[in-house]
Amino acid sequence: MTSALHGARARCELRLRLLGESSWRLLPISLLLLVLMTMSPFAARSAEAGNVPECDRARFRIVIDVGHTVQAPGAISARNVPEYEFNLRLAQQIRQQLVTDGFTGAVLLVTEGEARPSLFKRVDTINELQADLVLSIHHDSVPDWLLEDWEYEGKPSHFSDRYSGYSLFVSHDNPDYEQSLLFARLLGEQLTAQGLRYEPQYSDPIMQKYQHELLDADVGVYRYDQLIVLKDTKMPAVLLEAGSIINRDEELVMNSQARRDATTAAVSKAVAAYCEARPG
Repeated sequence: MTSALHGARARCELRLRLLGESSWRLLPISLLLLVLMTMSPFAARSAEAGNVPECDRARFRIVIDVGHTVQAPGAISARNVPEYEFNLRLAQQIRQQLVTDGFTGAVLLVTEGEARPSLFKRVDTINELQADLVLSIHHDSVPDWLLEDWEYEGKPSHFSDRYSGYSLFVSHDNPDYEQSLLFARLLGEQLTAQGLRYEPQYSDPIMQKYQHELLDADVGVYRYDQLIVLKDTKMPAVLLEAGSIINRDEELVMNSQARRDATTAAVSKAVAAYCEARPG
């Protein structure tokens, strides 16, 4: 078997492994046909001829969405730092690393305005950009009923050391749900490979209305259908809660360059893998 045919068959096997058996059954017929074609003699001849499309990093456009805004900064950390500051710093580093790695079409999206209007504004902007993929960057907290009081530098604050770790979210209402799930799993695998672990808090009944279905218990992918940035975008979209800033110990970790480097490396590798594995 030629090396080109080996490559075509390997790409198909990668897609199957990443999607998993349950998600494989959910794929549309058109995508199943595409994967079957990859394994067919016709695809083998195309591979031998060098016609199998590969990832063009320069043409691949990913939007790195900075969660929240200056006016609506999201959660407040255990040391009274707005979530928006964590989101912006990490998103900037991720975008720069993607550009360095050849994804020169990577876009950093910073939105202004109050909470709900800014959500619709960011979705409109993303759809106008006609991106191939959206990654929204956030940092986690807990519901109010889990917060405890303490003082930091003489100022009253709140904390919860109950949970720590990252979480990934996709919406079943996204028009490219299967591809959203594919990228979320890829990213979860890369975060795990960097030594990070996901937080199972959203499967805990104590979360009440914030409890969500855990789609992948190995790498921490949850289903959250109602998130506007996930369901109303016209391309695959994933939301990353990079870690808990309401946890006093993890807030310090999230502030470290080492943690940002690990998360950034995971995102860049996952984007590269997705660009290679996605259909079309």
